Amino acid sequence: MSSKGSKLAYWDEAVEHLKANDRILNKIITQYEGEYFPATNQGVFTTLARSLISVQSSEARANQVWRNLVKLCGQGPTIQCISSRSLEQLMAVGIAKRKAGNLIDLANHFEARTVNPKKWSKMSDQEVINELCQIRGIGAWTAQMFLIFNLHRPNVLPLEDAKLLKAVSKHYFSDEPVSRFEVRELADNWQPWQTVATWYMWRSLVDGAAA
Repeated sequence: MSSKGSKLAYWDEAVEHLKANDRILNKIITQYEGEYFPATNQGVFTTLARSLISVQSSEARANQVWRNLVKLCGQGPTIQCISSRSLEQLMAVGIAKRKAGNLIDLANHFEARTVNPKKWSKMSDQEVINELCQIRGIGAWTAQMFLIFNLHRPNVLPLEDAKLLKAVSKHYFSDEPVSRFEVRELADNWQPWQTVATWYMWRSLVDGAAA
């Protein structure tokens, strides 16, 4: 939850809106005044490839497999490197068969431009999610995390995210189970800055801070 790096351009405006419109978020944000998640400019293909490798793997395991893939490609894994490798070649560096197939599918979508980052700036969040979900191994949650941390979309509400549901339950429902419908209804008050509200919900769980 480090705040190293530049702040997103909309962050301060979002914070003021959320503090003014949600008394619980106002308390949480005040506890973490000056903190934010930093803007990053990671490559789209690289980020998605790493996500496919990391899913359902320990951090140590995913890091080792990634290093092996970098060594295989001679640099950061590229579309051309992955698409030119067979399933067996990818498996030989420690990538599970299903994940190797998913990586090849990712590269094929980029080559065919059925996934085309150049068009995303003119597409809605849901349109980008739909495009990403064409790729084997990428579901709605992964696509939403990509929108938040790579594309920096300001109004993403990841209703499948267990940590968001836990934080909302803790701060708004006295730790009682909460439905996705209830979170969506509550989060209407966070628009158009649901991404920022979600980040503060996550942040509030790190050290058990109470609202």
